Amino acid sequence: MKTFKMISVGILADEKIQDFPLIDGIIINQENSHRMWILEMFIDQQHEKLFEDWKESEELLEARVVISYPENEPAGFRVAVDAVERIGDHISVLLKGRLKRARTQYAEHLLEELITEGLSGDELLKRFESDMRERPRLKKDRELE
Repeated sequence: MKTFKMISVGILADEKIQDFPLIDGIIINQENSHRMWILEMFIDQQHEKLFEDWKESEELLEARVVISYPENEPAGFRVAVDAVERIGDHISVLLKGRLKRARTQYAEHLLEELITEGLSGDELLKRFESDMRERPRLKKDRELE
């Protein structure tokens, strides 16, 4: 098994990525034949109902997780909520799932998409900078699902 520090996590809900500010987080590659990962996040209690609902529905969620360093590109996971535990004013959420295909060359793919949309000059630069911060799902990624 290998463990990594979870820097940030966002979950796709209603076609938008919802970020959950972490108090702390860890991600574990179980390195087993099922290629399973465990993501544990320690977050504010205000999100408890949402995660309990996802747990009850057994819905598979798309999570984007930045691992180890803030400048790393987010890794995509398909996960289910396994457990939600209240700890004081916070909750511990345990997610289990698999790493999606490697998300390489995000910047290049984003730029290609924006140029295809007909953007150029200052408009292209502003949108590129904004989308590099926000990391929206690319059309190429949606087509592969």
